[in-house]
Amino acid sequence: MITQEKIVSPTQFYTWQNYRCPYEVYQPINSAPVGIPLLLIHPIGVGLSRQFWQRFCREWYHQEHRNPIYNPDLLGCGESDKPHVAYTPSDWAQQLQYFLKEVVQKPVVVVVQGALFAVAIELFQKEPNLIAGLILAAPPAWPLIKKQLPQRQQKLIWNLLDSPLGNIFYRYARREKFLRDFSTKQLFESSNNVDAEWLNTLRAGAENTDSRYAVFSFLAGFWLNDYSSAVVSINKPTLVVVGENTSSIAKEGKKITPDEWLADYLKALPQGHGIKVPGRNVLPYESTAEFVTAISPFIDEFS
Repeated sequence: MITQEKIVSPTQFYTWQNYRCPYEVYQPINSAPVGIPLLLIHPIGVGLSRQFWQRFCREWYHQEHRNPIYNPDLLGCGESDKPHVAYTPSDWAQQLQYFLKEVVQKPVVVVVQGALFAVAIELFQKEPNLIAGLILAAPPAWPLIKKQLPQRQQKLIWNLLDSPLGNIFYRYARREKFLRDFSTKQLFESSNNVDAEWLNTLRAGAENTDSRYAVFSFLAGFWLNDYSSAVVSINKPTLVVVGENTSSIAKEGKKITPDEWLADYLKALPQGHGIKVPGRNVLPYESTAEFVTAISPFIDEFS
């Protein structure tokens, strides 16, 4: 099997709005890249960054696909600068818009994990000509896509978190026991898959406490902005991938089955396709081989 060391790409950097932002570009080993590039959008959470996609990238080339892969850190995460600000999906979309126009410079298929679908939506609205298609890995339940959290409430939650008490909470949340328990209860189908690689990656990513601002922005609900009409306007091929045991952390999706989860999206998306794979809510990590196998025919259609 292809090891992590064999796909490591030197970290490169670009500057966006005076912030230093890192990314990696992967390509097949000992052969030229072929096919449309993939742009990966990692999830937001304690310790999460572009490292979330390492297993996916290894498996992509292990299954002998040759597409180049662009894997950036969002501002506030990983090795990016971490300004003390409240981040919105529009902010991250502007960052990725710049990345697409100045670094990638060609159309891509966007592969986005979880609730960061909100960022992909904003990015599509800003730069539709550079997005050929989208792949949604375990997107939020449709009621959350339709939910509009009042700005006053968002700011109130942000202010509560952006405090000495929030700092204490973040230091507690980056402990291994908390990370393991949360991952087992909310993210993974099997506790056996909450492995040392996952936990060590999260702990390393959360070591710099300035990474809390991105997490607090997510927890404050800045991504809850009723994107239902925006989803309907996505007139590009879109593949929705949900887990056979997908679940919602929020109460809005607790009673929705995986089939209903898919049906809601396929009803809304003009060119939507759907598929279920084993796993729960972090499919590119927990069910990596199955996820790669599921999405590769969709990506091949762009070649």
